[in-house]
Amino acid sequence: MRRTRILTAVLALAAGLLAGTPSALAANVSPKVSIAADTYTWKNARIDGGGFVPGIVFNRKERNLAYARTDIGGAYRWQQASKTWTPLLDSVGWDDWGHTGVVSLASDSVDPDRVYAAVGTYTNSWDPGNGAVLRSADRGASWQKADLPFKLGGNMPGRGMGERLAVDPNRNSVLYLGAPSGKGLWRSTDSGVSWSQVANFPNVGDYVQDPSDTSGYASDNQGIVWVTFDESTGSAGNATRTIYVGVADKDNAVYRSTDGGATWSRVAGQPTGYLAHKGVLDAANGYLYLAYSDKGGPYDGGKGRLWRYATATGTWTDISPVAEADTYYGFAGLTVDRQRPGTVMATAYSSWWPDTQIFRSTDSGRTWTKAWDYTSYPDRANRYTLDVSSSPWLTWGANPSSPEQTPKLGWMTEALEIDPFDSNRMMYGTGATIYGTEDLTQWDSGSRFTIRPMVRGLEETAVNDLASPPSGAPLLSALGDVGGFRHTDLTKVPSMMFTQPNFTTTTSLDFAETSPGTVVRVGNLDSGPHIAFSTDNGANWFAGTDPSGVSGGGTVAAASDGSRFVWSPADAGVQYTTGFGHAWAAADGIPAGAIVESDRVDPKTFYGFKSGKFYVSSDGGATFTASSATGLPSGDSVRFKALPGAKGEVWLAGGATDGAYGLWHSTDGGAAFTKISGVEQADTIGFGKAAPGASYQTLYAGAKIGGVRGIFRSIDKGVSWTRINDDARQWGWTGAAITGDPRVYGRVYVSTNGRGVVYGDTTGT
Repeated sequence: MRRTRILTAVLALAAGLLAGTPSALAANVSPKVSIAADTYTWKNARIDGGGFVPGIVFNRKERNLAYARTDIGGAYRWQQASKTWTPLLDSVGWDDWGHTGVVSLASDSVDPDRVYAAVGTYTNSWDPGNGAVLRSADRGASWQKADLPFKLGGNMPGRGMGERLAVDPNRNSVLYLGAPSGKGLWRSTDSGVSWSQVANFPNVGDYVQDPSDTSGYASDNQGIVWVTFDESTGSAGNATRTIYVGVADKDNAVYRSTDGGATWSRVAGQPTGYLAHKGVLDAANGYLYLAYSDKGGPYDGGKGRLWRYATATGTWTDISPVAEADTYYGFAGLTVDRQRPGTVMATAYSSWWPDTQIFRSTDSGRTWTKAWDYTSYPDRANRYTLDVSSSPWLTWGANPSSPEQTPKLGWMTEALEIDPFDSNRMMYGTGATIYGTEDLTQWDSGSRFTIRPMVRGLEETAVNDLASPPSGAPLLSALGDVGGFRHTDLTKVPSMMFTQPNFTTTTSLDFAETSPGTVVRVGNLDSGPHIAFSTDNGANWFAGTDPSGVSGGGTVAAASDGSRFVWSPADAGVQYTTGFGHAWAAADGIPAGAIVESDRVDPKTFYGFKSGKFYVSSDGGATFTASSATGLPSGDSVRFKALPGAKGEVWLAGGATDGAYGLWHSTDGGAAFTKISGVEQADTIGFGKAAPGASYQTLYAGAKIGGVRGIFRSIDKGVSWTRINDDARQWGWTGAAITGDPRVYGRVYVSTNGRGVVYGDTTGT
């Protein structure tokens, strides 16, 4: 996944991720609340992938049992019958949102029903909670948790290294976990129930990506990065004697214990100057393979080597497929074929241009072939055929010049695994999907093998905004990293993300309520415009013109009839325009950075909010006046919307635990707001089709009501509420956006920060 994934999460934090305890100003009178989650069915609006998959783990005992981990979107289990992935961490709730970041997975090769996940998203202040090790005895259907006294970083630099968590293949009650931030090596001897530090492990690591980073993100010690057991040195029920551990230390990267973890020493003769991203052992031949890079990844890496260590003799051999001078990338993805000892594969994970590279050897690294090579530069010949017909957006709508191709073989390819039961099946993770093949051995015969997305069911987008127009496509989405999509069918993958321009992240979008063919979106782009328009409901787009000084998308609002727009971009103050943004003028009376929305009836009325103040414009955004309304949240963790079909009717959700927090309603264009009693906390608000027999549109909110955090529905203007999700379906942080469907009663679309767009239908919809 691209670097903007980090920014999505940071923006999400600023928007209220720290919420979690009852508001000090919550009303004493509770509304009527019922728990009726069993009346709803939940699915994803299909995108298939969309984010970085840093780890894939196959069980070594049971065929077709595999898991995948994502950096912020949870973990998944492979379903062979349907060739899909099943999400395993949707039960992670609002207060523990950081546990949707998975830094490592381990599948028990003694008892395949057991699986473990090391979870936590950031090691710095962005994630307020500590990490944990989750354990399951039913393949991830349910979990128990062991809290750790330190943080883990599923979305931190170095997250593609690993696996940091490992189960002893002979005595499966023993597990090891490599920790970041100088916390060292940890061990459990009771199947993950309790953990203690391995006090005599000699090195906690010292590599940091950027020591000058004051946020603590790039300046954290990446720590202990992988643990590998030599299963040949143990027997069933007895602890494995030889264990290898990788450390983020360029001079001391590999350590070993030969007495079951009682003592540890640096492996003699090892190469220096690089970080060992992976250590994979081929016990049949007695070789430990290591993939090295000069950086921690997953984005960076300029040089790299592959080494082979003979466990019996202690001999180190450089088996790199190219000369060091010819590398402009590091190595990371690393796997061996358990059915064909001596076959090993590796990736050039940080070869962004013209493409990633995959290397294959069938003689333990003595000779190598490449997935692609140059014929006569810039022309290249591929050993593979890449078929993305199931996820056509993976071409990105690009038309690059040689030697680049579209779709790409990948980038950030840190996860690479050959199925231990099937030499023909391989899967690898990229920054956008999981690719795989089922005819891999054709590589060796000189025939082309076919690579396809193997990602259905794995939804890994961070959602910033959602819209459901009254006509046209039922869903428009603003997403991190892949921009956003127009869904004409929620059950099918759209053919392409929004293009012309293709924002790396779309931060906000809106449509004209009475003319829904007119749509506007804003977002982030390294170079080029930050705003785009559509006149056909988002099917096609054209770029607008930025006012001076714009550096990011911000928020945007379309007039109800599409005649004008108000935009609050990053670093340029609030702007307004008539037509499609060829000329912008600064709005008066409203501070820079305000959130902006439009009235859904009056095309000249717009609203704004900033730092506790509500603003109103009645002249198309030229001038705003601060409302006299008081008691609103003092910060900027607020979402508000105007009700379709009712001039001047506004609902506002937001706040923080140290001040006003909840849901407010105005019927006079924001001149005054009434707090909805009993809604202790609310972070999003949206509207959908009225219930049968009801006269008012259905309200949907991500909220805490009656002491319960969840997704709620009200069909009576907020007098009573029904929780429509349940504890098994919480999806971590859902505070960016929510909207009902104006055409289908009961249908609601929910944003997540890594699990894509989730939508729910009431029974009978």
